[in-house]
This record gives sequence, C-alpha cells and structure tokens, in this order.
Amino acid sequence: MAGASDKARFYLEQSIPELKEYERKKIFSLVCAPSASQPRHPDHFQDEINSIAKKRSDFEHKINARECAPSNYARYAEFEINVDSLRRKRVKRLKVRAPMHSGQRRVFFILDRATRKFPGDIGLWMQQIEYARLQKAYKKLSQILTKALRLHPSKPDLWTYAAHVAMEDHADVTEARSYMQRGLRFCKGSRSLWLEYMKLEVLYIAKIAARKQILGIEELQKQFMDDTNADLETLPQSTADDRHISQEGANEALLLKMANTRALSGAIPIAIFDAAMIQFKDDDKLCLDYFDTVHNMDSLSCLSSVLQHITDHMLRCWPSSWRTVVCNMKLSCVGTAVTSPAFPRHFGSSLKKLQEASVEVASCKGLVDAVRDWLQNFLENDSLDVALRQIMLSTLSRLEVAAESGHARIGVKD
Repeated sequence: MAGASDKARFYLEQSIPELKEYERKKIFSLVCAPSASQPRHPDHFQDEINSIAKKRSDFEHKINARECAPSNYARYAEFEINVDSLRRKRVKRLKVRAPMHSGQRRVFFILDRATRKFPGDIGLWMQQIEYARLQKAYKKLSQILTKALRLHPSKPDLWTYAAHVAMEDHADVTEARSYMQRGLRFCKGSRSLWLEYMKLEVLYIAKIAARKQILGIEELQKQFMDDTNADLETLPQSTADDRHISQEGANEALLLKMANTRALSGAIPIAIFDAAMIQFKDDDKLCLDYFDTVHNMDSLSCLSSVLQHITDHMLRCWPSSWRTVVCNMKLSCVGTAVTSPAFPRHFGSSLKKLQEASVEVASCKGLVDAVRDWLQNFLENDSLDVALRQIMLSTLSRLEVAAESGHARIGVKD
C-alpha cells in the first residue's frame, strides 16, 4: 500500500505540465511587480511557480495523511479557486491563449476526492455544489446533487436547495416540484420542507401573475370578456356559418382559459396545506406559519382564497387558539392597501374580531407579539392616515396593558 508521500508525489507529478505552461507563457510573476528601473527577471516567474508547487505539496501531504480532516480539503479547494481566478485575470490582461477550464477541472477533482473520503460531511458537498453553480457547470451540478441526495435522503435542506436551484437557475417548476415531492417521501416529519414546498408554489403563482401583468394579459382578458358580453347582448343567435373563430380570437380564448386554471387559483397551495394538516394532526402553529408564508406575498392573485381556506380550517379545529385569532384578524385586511377608501372599514372589522377574542392568559404574550408585528407594518407606511395611526398605537398600548394585567379576555374596547 502506497504511503502518504507516494500519493502526494503522484498527484503533484500530474500538475507538472500545467506549471510548465505557466512558465512558458509567463502567466505568473512576482506578487510585487518590479519597477521600471528594475526589469523583470525570468527567475521571478520561476519563484512564483515554485511557491504554487510548494503550497500544493503541503496540501497533498495533509490530505493523504491518516489524520486528515475535511477542513484540509476545503482549504485546498479554496487555494486552487484563488489560483484559477488569478490565472484567468492574467490571461485576459496578457492576451495569451491558455486552456480556460484546467483550473475548474482541478478544483472539481479535489472536491470529488473530498466527498469520496468524507461522504457524510455536508459542508464539503455544499462547497462542491456552490462552486459548480458559480461556474455554471449545470451538468456537473446535476450529477453532484444526485449523488448527494442519494447519500443523504433524510436531509430536508438538501432537497430544498435542489428545488431552489431548479427554480432559480433553470426556471423549471416541474423539476423543482419533483425534488420537493421526493423529499417529502423521505422527510415526512420535516416542517421546514412542507413550508418550503408551499413557498415554492406560492412564488410560482406570483411569478406567473407578474409575467401576466408585464405582458398585458390581464387587460387583454378583461377586454375579451367585455367584448364577449357585448356580443352576447347585441348579436342574434349564431348559425353554423357564423361559428368560425379567427386565430386572434382563439388566442384570446386560450389566454382566458389559462387564467382560470385551478393551478393559478390556489388549488396546489391548498392541497399542500391539507396534506400537511393530515401529517401533523392539525397543528395550529404550523397553520400560522402557512398563513404568514402566503400573507407575505402581496401580489398573489389567489391570496384571499388560500388564506380563507387556512383560516376556516383553524376556526374549525382551534377556535380558542390565539393563533386562530391572529389569522382571522389579518384576513379582513388582506389585499387592501392602506390608502384605499375601504381600508378603514376592513381594519375596523379586524379590531372587532380582536375585541371578541377570548384566549388563555398564558397565550396573551404570543397574541400581543403577533399583533404588534402586524400593526408595525402599517405604522411604517408614511401614507397611513393620522387618525388610523392613532387608533393602531392606542390598540397596541391597551393590548400590552391587558396582557400584563393577566385578563383572560384581552379585547380592546373603543
């Protein structure tokens, strides 16, 4: 069996042609560039190349030793990343021809050796994944993710990360859903994974809504509906010869059909919520987390329907929970801007629900904290009416006093 020195020498000899090319093309020089009065000497290049070779030798001896730690591989890879970054900059500045992916291959080779030796270290896997993502080596990234997930299927963070990569880098919602659904098979008890799955679907609907707004599809749908209703009122009953639909009309009808699909109306987030409630036996804390996840997406077209479904479920299962009070209170102001004429009426409805709330004294602090955070979002808006601002401040003050006094009913009276 070869010793540590023999293994280190074997890997170092493989990098000799690369170092020879650096010397021949004069890519590396002294760290401190010589002045005009002191011209650059050929040995300057050799000194820097010797420094790179020495550093590689030190790392190779460390990682091939018996007491090797995962951090040695991580530092070695970081060193090679820095060398490759410097090499790319100098190649660009000197305008010389050189292989552009040699440094990338070397870094991947080091990280592959690291994950083979320490397959249980998540940090090394994430370093390799992040580097592949930074280099936009998507084929390599897919291979690394597949290996990592096969070795660590019970790590919910890995499944979440893989889904976000598919969504953000490739805009592939089908692949992202696949990662999430496979992750839930292995991590059924992970609350964070269930929440991330909901967040993924909510973000997808929000992106579709934003894209429709940019492309003007919503105005087209409205115009199409108006024209259709007008035609139905003015035109006589159509005959077989009148049923020819133009290509433009067919496209408009297709857009309208896409807008009315169940996926864009919140059916998928609602299905995820229902499945999570079965898994976690109607946990009210998880319900509140789901509510806040959807509530933070102001531009969501199906915001009201999803939040209404969550609130109705909480009213059925936990009618006396302070978390139910919070969700029911927030629901009245969903989708209403503070500058809207309807906001005072909706906010009054929220205050009325809060007044009628009756929860346990031990839960008062949680309710007060939730109401404070909710009101603070309104108070930070400079467009808020002065009278409404005073009502919110007074409401918050009375809530805190009621919670400190220990009253079971902490409603605020006008």
